Amino acid sequence: MMREITIGQYYPAKSVIHSLDPRVKLFGTLMYIIALFIANSVSGFVFMTIVLSGIIIMSKVPFGYMVKGLKAIVVLLVVAGLFNLFLTPGIPVFTFWKFSISMAGIRGAALMVFRMIYLIIGTSIMSLTTTPNQLTDGLEKSMRPLSAIGVPVHEIAMMMSIALRFIPILTEETDKIMKAQMARGADFDSGGIIRKAKALVPLLVPLFVSAFRRANDLALAMEARCYNGGEGRTKMKPLSYETRDGIAYLIILIAFIGIIAVEIFRKKIGFI
Repeated sequence: MMREITIGQYYPAKSVIHSLDPRVKLFGTLMYIIALFIANSVSGFVFMTIVLSGIIIMSKVPFGYMVKGLKAIVVLLVVAGLFNLFLTPGIPVFTFWKFSISMAGIRGAALMVFRMIYLIIGTSIMSLTTTPNQLTDGLEKSMRPLSAIGVPVHEIAMMMSIALRFIPILTEETDKIMKAQMARGADFDSGGIIRKAKALVPLLVPLFVSAFRRANDLALAMEARCYNGGEGRTKMKPLSYETRDGIAYLIILIAFIGIIAVEIFRKKIGFI
């Protein structure tokens, strides 16, 4: 299952999305997340589906590669859906024992599950189409105005970049440790929740040791290369906007206004 995590991995391809400036993709991802929380109806999610489908097609990243990242959060999706299904008040349409399901609960559960699925797929596109170096440069450039008030912009961007780099590394390390423990007779699948939690101890301890060792090696390597932060540093490939980036900004704003218009129109006509 650990190999199914796609966040933090880069998928090389020649596409319009790959060629965009990372600042455009960061802005687009932010607008996409806000739009997902604005969408609160079937018509709103139909609009978001059209937008997301267009982005996936233009990115040239296989849809199956994106979807497999959802396997790691299946439990979270189920829990979130059940909480909304049973704990949302409203007129009951189905009752059993002490639990009741209302139409508002069904609607809330469906919207929550779809919102989480779209959130994972949409944010994964950014990491799948942007290298960690590009992402670091884009974050630093986007947050540069905050440096005027003393915010350590470069350090924050570097930490986020390192965190994204470590996700696939730690995922692979977890998979290796799990296979080694299973070869020694460890069982991670059978038993109840408490037994499964205890079975994870032989997995988590060496994983934390490995993570701290890698972090220490990285710190020593950065010190050996006289790394001293972003002050006075130059870029091998400085970011610069092109015509396609301006067009992308315009399309993002049009799509964002579109979802707002869809929700406003939906409320006026009383559509679902």
